[in-house]
Amino acid sequence: MGLHVLDACLLAALAISAPAHSQVYPAKPIRMIVGYPPGGGTDIVGRMLARRLGESLGQSVVVENRGGASGNIGTELAARATPDGYTILMGNVAPNAINVSLFRQLPFDAVTDFAPVSLVASTPNILVVHPSTPVRTVKELIALARAKPGTLNFASAGVGSSSHLAGELFRILAAAEIVHVPYKGAGPAMVDVLSGQVQLYFATMPAAMAHVKSGKLAPVAVTSARRSQALPGLPTIAEAGVPGYEASTWYGVLAPAHTPPAVIDRLHADIVKILADPPLRARLADQGFEPVGSSPEEFGAHIRSEIAKWGKVIRDAGIRPE
Repeated sequence: MGLHVLDACLLAALAISAPAHSQVYPAKPIRMIVGYPPGGGTDIVGRMLARRLGESLGQSVVVENRGGASGNIGTELAARATPDGYTILMGNVAPNAINVSLFRQLPFDAVTDFAPVSLVASTPNILVVHPSTPVRTVKELIALARAKPGTLNFASAGVGSSSHLAGELFRILAAAEIVHVPYKGAGPAMVDVLSGQVQLYFATMPAAMAHVKSGKLAPVAVTSARRSQALPGLPTIAEAGVPGYEASTWYGVLAPAHTPPAVIDRLHADIVKILADPPLRARLADQGFEPVGSSPEEFGAHIRSEIAKWGKVIRDAGIRPE
């Protein structure tokens, strides 16, 4: 009788002391780090996904904005987190690909410090011009830039931003001498394009849509490989005269390296299911995002290819690492 009681006590003690990873995942709320302040593209996509992912997983997914250093601060925080599935990162092209070549030293390795889960969405930039600029097509822009080299300026949200690199890629592939004018953020850049101080802007789709619809900016082309669902009548830069041109801002979920494969599989399955939902796809599309959904392997390959691509653009454009 005493032995049975002892056995029962031992079993109870083992159950109480069982490690958290033996519980069914997820057993507590999940933190989603966004490496930017609230309101930007990464934050918008992150919050849309977090709410739906929380419903799907049965645990809340709490967005934590940790902005600064072009997304590097929040990305490092995610890289150093315990790899148990309770911290995930809503990454994007800047800290997870571009910054590898833009900064002399990063406090994380964009490849080895993360376990890709899924590419979530992408958005093209849209080449817009002030209405006073006498171009409405890519070929007209190239002709004017070649006829009057150095007289056309393009704004950007800052050195190394998607708007900057989209412009540099255009300059290189089109052999068109347009001049970069960096600003401290997308807001100030847009103000000067709207006022006509700067002629061109490779703006993000969500930022430009309202101004295009109101006629304050004239759309020329989108930077993606395929036409945008938001503006299907607008050609891509590649089809309009610059073969091989493609530049998109993308967003995806990553976990710290060494997160258990079963956890990655669960997160991936739920995210892909969420991204197939028509109402969510419509909400994303309304804001200029194109939902994707990919396997972890596909996302990992995409990150590596983007690191190589933008590294070459940064070197060819003579952009010096910070």
